[in-house]
Amino acid sequence: MYSVISTAIINGIDGIPCSVEADISEGMPVFEMVGFLSSEVREAKERVRTALKNCGFHLPVKRITINILPANLKKSGSGFDLPIAISLLCAMGIVVNQNLEEFFLAGELGLDGTIHGINGILSMVTGGKEDGNKIFIVPFSNLSEAKLVPDITVIGVTHLSQVVSFLNDGELPINPEHTLPKKAMSTSGKEEYMDFSDVNGQEFVKRACEVAASGMHNILMVGPPGAGKTMIAKCMPSILPEMTKEEQLLLSKIYSVCGLFGERESLMKKRPFRAPHHTISTAGLTGGGGSHVRPGEISLATNGVLFLDELPEFRNDTLEILRQPLEEKKIHITRASGDFEFPANFELVAAMNPCKCGYFPDFNRCTCNKVSVKNYLSKISQPLLDRIDLCVQIKEVQFSEITGKQKNEPSSVIRSRVEKVHKIQRERYKNESFSYNNEIPSSKIETYCGLDEKGYLYMKKKYEEEALTARTYHRILKVSRTIADMEGNESIMLSHLQEAFMYRSMDKRYWEKYL
Repeated sequence: MYSVISTAIINGIDGIPCSVEADISEGMPVFEMVGFLSSEVREAKERVRTALKNCGFHLPVKRITINILPANLKKSGSGFDLPIAISLLCAMGIVVNQNLEEFFLAGELGLDGTIHGINGILSMVTGGKEDGNKIFIVPFSNLSEAKLVPDITVIGVTHLSQVVSFLNDGELPINPEHTLPKKAMSTSGKEEYMDFSDVNGQEFVKRACEVAASGMHNILMVGPPGAGKTMIAKCMPSILPEMTKEEQLLLSKIYSVCGLFGERESLMKKRPFRAPHHTISTAGLTGGGGSHVRPGEISLATNGVLFLDELPEFRNDTLEILRQPLEEKKIHITRASGDFEFPANFELVAAMNPCKCGYFPDFNRCTCNKVSVKNYLSKISQPLLDRIDLCVQIKEVQFSEITGKQKNEPSSVIRSRVEKVHKIQRERYKNESFSYNNEIPSSKIETYCGLDEKGYLYMKKKYEEEALTARTYHRILKVSRTIADMEGNESIMLSHLQEAFMYRSMDKRYWEKYL
């Protein structure tokens, strides 16, 4: 007999609908599985055979063929165990249901028939819904995650016998809520961030951070050790507004695929803050791997902050691979198992010392020679610098600022101003494919960053004097657009251009002068 069950596979962060076909016919006894399968999917044959035996179902001594469609996509993961088992039971006539085309199944089987949770269930259920499935049978540990997809029926199960009884009788023999202890809710993504009210002094850097947050611009802070670079970076998420529903869903899919979603009752609402160590590999930062290609840190930081501390200490090849994601807001990875595309729409916040000892150009304290400074700064290439919108110098905090009684502006006040600027941008770009000033493509620069005569002459003079690249020119205009939005101006004024140039002067002060 023949049967087919609907399920899904993960490709990138999306769930691609697929089907598990089972055929049992006369012939030489064999259990064959086909469909471009990875090793863990091929191993499902033994897991399913043993689980069925331990649940009282014995496979017939006939020719058994399992095919997983489509055959041109590599199948990986352990979520095929449950649909394979049910497709076999349907082909054997043990499971009888006239509406199997409405069902979607996914889950990993233990040898005793226990159903274990899998990664990426949110994306898989979303893909199944788009394919027309109405009833979703998923592991109980994935139930809260699957229920986040609206307008569907989700059944959480813990054992293969429950699935068989439900498909045959329409009822679960036991309440799955009583078979598993409730786990503590995951706090991933719900942490409290540091507040700008704790940062003493550094008013210029705070202003630059507000500009960066308002337009989702990338920012680099350069200064001596102990000046507060890391502390300020950790405050950045606290001034970013809440994500939209679309942004929450996208981020939740990424964390679901990586197994970091936890047992949440809602989509991820807090913007992420990722701070990988400088020893991270290229695959760890951008995504990749062997047969299991998964998102990297730049994707986990989507719609949030990616903080790279001690920037020159990262491997050069790891840093340079950031060029394309910073421009395109996504990363395309090609492996033998297929092509994968992950989102990478993050705000880069980077920090570094000006030299190895950290005190250059204070020659009274700096122990580095000119060659050492040159070698240290040269680790950050000019093409990468061109992709950073704001480059600011952070100075040491004075004793009076540390011990003073002055009240620092809290993050909540700054965030309220940033929210207004984000609202202006969402309204302006509501008919575009982008949402923030940092994302304006070069083809739309004239439309949204037009200049009056004074601004045009100023930019022409600066372009020639500073020998700007086209990319740097466009980024200055984007930052100017953000500053204008912060002041409530529809047009970019000369003062906005001058402030934007001020945030680009520091890289000239170091890289051009000493390289």
